[in-house]
Amino acid sequence: MAAFDFGVKVDPQVFDRQFNASYSLNVQECIKRGFEMFKEHVGEFIGFTLIIFVASAASSKLAFAGSFLFSAVLASLSAGYGIATFRLLSAQTLEFADFFKGFNYFLPLFLASLAGGFLVGIGFLLLIIPAIYLAVSYMFTTFLIIDYRMDFWQALETSRKIITKNWFAFFGFSFVLFFINILGCLALGAGLLVTIPVTACATAVAYRDIVGLYSTEW
Repeated sequence: MAAFDFGVKVDPQVFDRQFNASYSLNVQECIKRGFEMFKEHVGEFIGFTLIIFVASAASSKLAFAGSFLFSAVLASLSAGYGIATFRLLSAQTLEFADFFKGFNYFLPLFLASLAGGFLVGIGFLLLIIPAIYLAVSYMFTTFLIIDYRMDFWQALETSRKIITKNWFAFFGFSFVLFFINILGCLALGAGLLVTIPVTACATAVAYRDIVGLYSTEW
């Protein structure tokens, strides 16, 4: 997929099972498997996370322009964790360059981040609860874009519909992931080099367990 392609419209019937059938979310298992993948490739995950930290720090010194630029590329960088996880779950080799393949989906990822952030922001103006609902419901958006080459709006809506089926489980999952990253912050911030990739991998594992993997190349 070219970086500035809008993505494709996927037949909604592909997701009929996820929309209509019940499913369970094993939070402990997702985190355990996420941590195992991190341990097996600790150098790659920490190195990539350090690059994101450095890029964030550098952009903060460039005022608004730098912050906007970093925000524009953050979705593509974050997708790198999902791509790495998908490759490992599919028993494929992982190379450091794979973390940057999120830029192959730059436009739909950027538009999804922009639209999702806007809608969550509107939700905060509506007494916070709609914002929390949407923030949790959009958890699978990035994975649907990189797995199905899906356009940003369908990815947002498909993620919302799938997660709404078991929303409170995902709310609990989100809370646990947030708490893990808080612990990473308390460890002088250095703990985030571990907790960010582990929680990102855990989320990608949850996607694979519930939705499955459609593609074999990311």
